[in-house]
Amino acid sequence: MARRGPRWYFSFRSPYSWMAYRDLLEHHPDVAERIEWLPFWEPDEPALDELERSNITLPYVPMSKEKHLYILQDVRRLAQARGLDMVWPVDPAPRWEVSHLAYLAAERLGAGREFIAQTYRARWELGEDISDPDTMRKIGETLGLDPEVLATAHEDPQIRDLGLQALNSLHRDGVFGVPFFITGFDKYWGVDRLPAFVEQLSARAA
Repeated sequence: MARRGPRWYFSFRSPYSWMAYRDLLEHHPDVAERIEWLPFWEPDEPALDELERSNITLPYVPMSKEKHLYILQDVRRLAQARGLDMVWPVDPAPRWEVSHLAYLAAERLGAGREFIAQTYRARWELGEDISDPDTMRKIGETLGLDPEVLATAHEDPQIRDLGLQALNSLHRDGVFGVPFFITGFDKYWGVDRLPAFVEQLSARAA
């Protein structure tokens, strides 16, 4: 198996991933261009069934109520420290494959980074429901992409196959949360680990 380069896993669901994304682009734009960007999400039942048939189990566990309450406080502190105006979104019927498979479709069309920017803005700055295909449709219009391609990506068999490959990557790398940075055998979990990841990348380059 070919050795993989430095990479990070992001998720549109996670506020910590959103802040790591902002920190990465603002403070380490050169690193952002050097590393691979990979999506993380909780798959739907059909995807879970496919993974089970391949003997793939994702190392993700549901969040407890206590952890959720802590995150509400912690995220507010971190956002204030960064001077970020954020909106805590309401997810009436979360379907994370809608946005993350739309990302894979946008990436295939050469607009992956632009899609990430618009989706993070929609969720964490505007409070929009990114589980709604209409939100993906609107992002497609903004980016000049076919809105229906993004809105229906979660139903497209080819994009779902790409999604299974992405979930298999999560399995291989042992990713249990986001943001998650990897270089060589070194792994870094959490927005506060980004500086250490960057430092290790610099040391390897030197």
